[in-house]
Amino acid sequence: MDHATARDFVNSWVADWNAHDLDALLKHFDDNVVFRSPVAAQLLGGDGVIRGKEALRAYWAEGLRRIPDLRFEVLGSYVGVDCLVINYRNQKAGLVNEVLIFDGHLITEGYGTYLDGNPNPAGAR
Repeated sequence: MDHATARDFVNSWVADWNAHDLDALLKHFDDNVVFRSPVAAQLLGGDGVIRGKEALRAYWAEGLRRIPDLRFEVLGSYVGVDCLVINYRNQKAGLVNEVLIFDGHLITEGYGTYLDGNPNPAGAR
């Protein structure tokens, strides 16, 4: 992934999250995506592993229902060969890194990671 493509993706990603537009967000994800997040475990129970685009939609929809003021501010992004890390602050000032693994133009894996000692990671996603 080149830096211009990454910058365009990050700008779209944050705008779509702040608009709470799940359809726009999910168009970047493979149907068989696997997403891991400790917040998923808190919101849904289980191991925090979401399998498949429709399950990811359901998780994010529940998160938006519970956190209607959800908003992100991107602090930086980091480009790898087939991955992108987005560092952002959520509406509760929690620091988060989202790690996205791409196969071509679609995300096949994602990881929500939270700053050690973050008092309220559930304020993120």
